[in-house]
Amino acid sequence: MISDVFRVRFWGVRGSIPVSGPEFQRYGGNTICIEMQCGPHRLLFDAGSGIREAGAAMLAEGVTDINLFFSHCHYDHIVGLPYFMPLYNTTTAVTMWSGHMAGKMTTEDMIRQFMRPPWFPVEPDICRARLSARDFRAGDVLTPHPGIRIKTHNLVHPGGAIGYRVEWAGKTVCFVTDTEHSPGILDPVVLELIRNADLFLYDCTYVDSEMERYRGYGHSTWQQAIRLAKVADAKRIAFIHHLPARTDDELDAIESAAQREFPEAFNGRDRQIIDL
Repeated sequence: MISDVFRVRFWGVRGSIPVSGPEFQRYGGNTICIEMQCGPHRLLFDAGSGIREAGAAMLAEGVTDINLFFSHCHYDHIVGLPYFMPLYNTTTAVTMWSGHMAGKMTTEDMIRQFMRPPWFPVEPDICRARLSARDFRAGDVLTPHPGIRIKTHNLVHPGGAIGYRVEWAGKTVCFVTDTEHSPGILDPVVLELIRNADLFLYDCTYVDSEMERYRGYGHSTWQQAIRLAKVADAKRIAFIHHLPARTDDELDAIESAAQREFPEAFNGRDRQIIDL
């Protein structure tokens, strides 16, 4: 167990739908799931298809206490939840948090709506882990464990989404996905979230030239990530929520172009590990 390192693991970095095939090997095809290890504590952000592998790794490591935070509940961010094996382990405690539906639907209601027939063969009652659900509102500061401070804000996305700023041991990692920007405007909410961040994970589904075509879809671009990071003095940028059709070669080209403008920018890859 690493007790003094802030470690980030990318278990899924695609948006919208998982993909497979030879043109998607280097970056992977799983949808969003990001793990943050703050010393002995494990945090997961979103339950895309990548959470299946995250769960298998956690069980192999003997992890028994997990906090799972949802940005929102569109399919690609929850599709892996029923296949997260720690849910079925009697020795594991899993706490699930959401705030994007505050006042409309609780975290427990959201999970029960998704994990039930006819969309899934069984209901959450089959889970044998110690489960708990926590609700919050955008703007709340969450403290899942002593010393871990998580700031939350609303993002611009159909149906709502939450961005997270995780602070631990003097380091900061920000998880900001499924948000749309307006041309020429730097979202003050995102700037507040990522100010002086050591690592900034951002929704880069599109490129600037595609934004007009996809206006209203609720996503952003790698160019906007760089604009935000420069103003907010964020140190590193990880591009996530890759467009499903974006091939490895196309992502390589994006990364090369981005690094000419911001050398500490890179594309997130499945199973990538970063220690802060």
